[in-house]
Amino acid sequence: MWKKVGFLTAGLLSVASLALAADGGANLSFFVTTVFAAGFGIAIAAFGGAFGQGMAVKSAVEGIARNPEASGKITVTMLIGLAMIESLVIYALVIELILLYAYPMAKPIAKFLGLPV
Repeated sequence: MWKKVGFLTAGLLSVASLALAADGGANLSFFVTTVFAAGFGIAIAAFGGAFGQGMAVKSAVEGIARNPEASGKITVTMLIGLAMIESLVIYALVIELILLYAYPMAKPIAKFLGLPV
């Protein structure tokens, strides 16, 4: 299923760039593409993080229901796992913010595309 989602996303992005370049590339902006990529990236990261956290909590609750005496260890392990999952989403957010505000190749690419720097 994830392959289908990846191919669908790549296809939509390629079609969108072709649609924007239909009039000779006058409307194609590197920065618009970067904003869309950042938006898709953080949306995918948030979805994946939420899905992973939901699965972790579900498994922890099932484990506690089966063995209530181990609830302390299961809860601690679950919280550590949730922190790790959330850290991945925060890393994705940091990368998206770097893409939006501090992308080191923005000026050379804009100059190459003929956009005002």
